Amino acid sequence: MRIGFAADHAGAALKGELLRRVAAVRTADETIDLGGDGSNPDDDYPDFAQRLANAVRDGEVERGILICGSGVGASIAANKVRGVRAAVCHDTYSAHQGVEHDDMNVLTLGSRVIGPEPALECALAFLGATFSGEPRHRRRLDKVLAIEAAEMGEGPR
Repeated sequence: MRIGFAADHAGAALKGELLRRVAAVRTADETIDLGGDGSNPDDDYPDFAQRLANAVRDGEVERGILICGSGVGASIAANKVRGVRAAVCHDTYSAHQGVEHDDMNVLTLGSRVIGPEPALECALAFLGATFSGEPRHRRRLDKVLAIEAAEMGEGPR
């Protein structure tokens, strides 16, 4: 799996640690740093959220991990990109269940909310999960995709 990582100025330190530790644990995967090194306080979350979300949308990465101060702003920004399903998860259940039931493809974390150990556990739960494809989950995902298509002017509202 190709995994993209990005962070704003507030999330850069946690991103660096997660990138290193995920690469050490998931050796068969390719980790890609999409930016945010913390050196510029004007590195704003929308810029890095868009960069990572575009990489997911365009198939450059299969999953993304996006970090800002709370995780909220990055999640909101990433979800503006078609095909991206991002959520803030600070517990392992939500991190894997979001993939299994909702086909989540971007995990957002808040560096001011979660420590490095629980963040790693959440990242590994997210990356280890797969979409169930069960009819009830597929039906719900199809409804979400219909909302997205309608908002893009491709169907009824």
